[in-house]
Amino acid sequence: MLKSKKKLILNLLLIIGLAILICFLKKSSLFKNCSVSLLKEYIKSYGMVAPIVYIVMFTFVPLTLFPDSILAISGGMVFGMIWGTLYTIIGALFGAVLSFYISRILGRSVVSKIVKNKGRYFEEGVEKKGFILILILRLIPLIPFDVISYLAGLSKIKFKDFILGTAIGIIPGILIFINIGDKSLNFKSIEFIISLILLIGLLVISLIIKKKISFNKVQQHLINKEGKNG
Repeated sequence: MLKSKKKLILNLLLIIGLAILICFLKKSSLFKNCSVSLLKEYIKSYGMVAPIVYIVMFTFVPLTLFPDSILAISGGMVFGMIWGTLYTIIGALFGAVLSFYISRILGRSVVSKIVKNKGRYFEEGVEKKGFILILILRLIPLIPFDVISYLAGLSKIKFKDFILGTAIGIIPGILIFINIGDKSLNFKSIEFIISLILLIGLLVISLIIKKKISFNKVQQHLINKEGKNG
C-alpha cells in the first residue's frame, strides 16, 4: 500500500514537472519558428559550456517534437564533424531514453497528448524482434524519430533492444546532417555539394521505401517470422 502511494506521488510530480517544462518550451521562442542560424548563434553564445547546452537541448527536444535534423545541422556548424557527431549521438540517445520512460511511467493517455496521433502503436508480439524493428525504423524513418521513442515505451519492447537499435540506427542520419552543418560554412565548396547530394539521396531512398513498405507491414513481417521460427 505504501509503495503504491509513493508511486502515485512520484507519477504526479513527474506529470506536473513535465507539464511545466512543456509549457516553458512551447512559450519559449527557442524552438518556435527557429532557423538553423539562430540555433547556431544561441548555442555558440554559451562558450565553453556550449556542448552541455546542446546535449540538454537534444535531450528535451522530444517534448516539443521540434525537428531533430535542424538542431543536428546547427550542431555541425558549431562543433564540426567529429565533436558534432559525438554530442548529437549522446543528446539523441538521452532524448530517446527520456521519451521511452515518459511513456513507460505515465502511459498512453499522456503520450497521446504529446504525439497527437502522429504514429501508429506497436502490435503485440513484435517485442520479440524489438531490436530489428527499432533499427529498421531508425534507418528508414517510417515514423518521426521522437514518436518512435514514445510509442516504443508503450509497447513491451525491451529497453536494451530499444536503446541498442537506436544507437546503431541513428548513426547514418546523424553523420549526414552533421556533415551538412559542418560543410555549410563554405557552401561553395565541393564538400558541401556532396553533403547535399547525400542528403537528397537519403530522402529519396526513404521516400521510395516508405511508399513500398508500411509500418504495419514491417511489424507483421517480423511477427510472422518469429511465429515460423517458434
